[in-house]
Amino acid sequence: MEQTSTGVVVPARHRPSVSINAEDLPKYRRASRNDPLPPLRDITTRWYPRHALSVPNIPNSTRKKTPTRSIISVPPSDRPQSRRCKLIVDDQQFSSANKQQRQRYVTKMGKCQVNLGRIQEKKRFLSDIFTTIVDLKYRWFLFVFMMCYIITWVVFGIIYFFDAWIRDDISHIGDPEWKPCIENVDNFISALLFSVESQRTIGYGSRIVTANCTEGVILLMAQSIVGSMIDALMVGCMFVKISRPKKRAQTLIFSKKCVVSHRDEKLCLMFRIGDLRDSHMVDAKIRAKLIKSRQTKEGEFIPLEQSELNLGYDTGEDRLFLVEPQIICHVINDHSPFWEMTADSLKREQFEIIVILEGIVEATGMTCQARTSYIEDEILWGCRFEPCMTLEKGAFRVDYSRFEKTFEVQTPATSAKEMHELTEMEHQDQSTLSLYWDHLVHPCFSTELNDVLQDEGPSEENLARLSIPNIMEEDMSSEFQKISL
Repeated sequence: MEQTSTGVVVPARHRPSVSINAEDLPKYRRASRNDPLPPLRDITTRWYPRHALSVPNIPNSTRKKTPTRSIISVPPSDRPQSRRCKLIVDDQQFSSANKQQRQRYVTKMGKCQVNLGRIQEKKRFLSDIFTTIVDLKYRWFLFVFMMCYIITWVVFGIIYFFDAWIRDDISHIGDPEWKPCIENVDNFISALLFSVESQRTIGYGSRIVTANCTEGVILLMAQSIVGSMIDALMVGCMFVKISRPKKRAQTLIFSKKCVVSHRDEKLCLMFRIGDLRDSHMVDAKIRAKLIKSRQTKEGEFIPLEQSELNLGYDTGEDRLFLVEPQIICHVINDHSPFWEMTADSLKREQFEIIVILEGIVEATGMTCQARTSYIEDEILWGCRFEPCMTLEKGAFRVDYSRFEKTFEVQTPATSAKEMHELTEMEHQDQSTLSLYWDHLVHPCFSTELNDVLQDEGPSEENLARLSIPNIMEEDMSSEFQKISL
C-alpha cells in the first residue's frame, strides 16, 4: 500500500523486474586510422533510416496528416513521377505569378510607365522654363500661376512701404504742408493695396505716386514691365496647356485585342483603330514598336530592346485617311520578329507591342499623338474583326458597338515559317510531277534526262538546256489562245 500527498491510501502497482545481460550489449570500440571509411551516400537521394526500408508502403493520406517529417521511404518507382509533378506545379505557379506581376511599358491609355530618377543636372529644366511649366500638373501649374502674382505684389508692396518709411511719409499722414512720395500709404497693408492696384491697373484714385520723388516713378515703371511679362508668360502657358493635343488623343481609339489570322494567304497580325470626331486627322501616320528583352550571342543582356514592325511603310499603307475605322495589318514574313512564333509559343513569350498614331489636328494645326500597347495575353490567335460599317441612304454608317467584336476563323497553330516551308514543299512536289510527266511525253530525251537528273537534279536551267517545255505554261498559253479566238 502507498499513501499519496492528500493522505489517500492506494494499493501499490506491480512493476515487473527486467534483467539485462551485459554480455549481450554491443561493445564500444574507438575508431582507428586503419579502419576503412564508411561508404558515401548519394547527395541526390534522401537519407532514410535503415529500419524504414523494411516497412511496407503506407498511403499518402497518412503521410499528409502527420505534422512532423515522416521517416517512411517512398518507392523508387514513384519518386521521379512525384518530383516531375511537383516541378510542373511549381512552374505553373511561377508562370501565373509572373503573369500577375507583369509590368507594362506603356499603358492602354498611352502613358509611359518609366520614372526618371537621380538626375544630376536639374538646371537644364530651368533653361526651358516654358516647357517645364506647361508639363506641370494642373494643381502645380495653378499654384505657380498664383504665386507669381502674389510674390510680385508682396515684393513691390514691401519696397513701397520701405520707401515711405525712409522718407518719413508715415509720420506726416494728414499734414497738408508735407509732400509725400505716395499719398495715403501709412502702413504695409496700404502699400500692398497700392502694389495690387498699380500692377493690375485698377486705379481707385485714393493712392497715387506724386512727382515729388523719382524713385516712386521708377518703381512704378518696373512693376508695370514685370507685370506685363508675367501676364504674357502665364496666359501663354495656360492657353498652350488647355489646347494641348493630348486631349484630342482621347477621341482616337484602339481595339483592346490584336488578332492573328490569314489575309491574302499570308499570316498577319491585325488591330483596329478609329476616330470618334467628325473633324478628321490630317496626314495621319501609324507605326509600331516591339519591346522585348533578349540576350546576344556574346552574352550581353539587352533589356527592353525596341524593334520596328512593318505596317506598310514600303507600300504607303502606313499613311491613313482616317474617316472610318480601319484594320491595320502587319504581315508576318521572314523579316518579322514573329516569323517563328506559333500559337503555343505565343503564350510563353513576354513582349509588348507599342502602337503610335500621329497626325495633325484639323482645328488647331497642332501635331497629335495617340499611343497604346498590346501584350502577349491580348493577342487572339485564329480570329478576325467583325465589320462595323454598313451602307444607308446617302451615306455610310459606322456602328462602334461592334468595334471590339471578333469571331473565330480556321487558322493553323503553326508558325509562318513552317507554313512557308510546307508551301515550298508542295510546289516542289508539283514541279517534280510535271517533270516526270514531261519525261513521259518526250521519250526521246529519256537517256539525257536521266543523266541530268542523277548528276545535277531537276533545276530550271537544266530543263531549259534540254529544251523541255513546261506543261503548265503550254496549258496556260492554249487557254489564252482560246480566249483570244
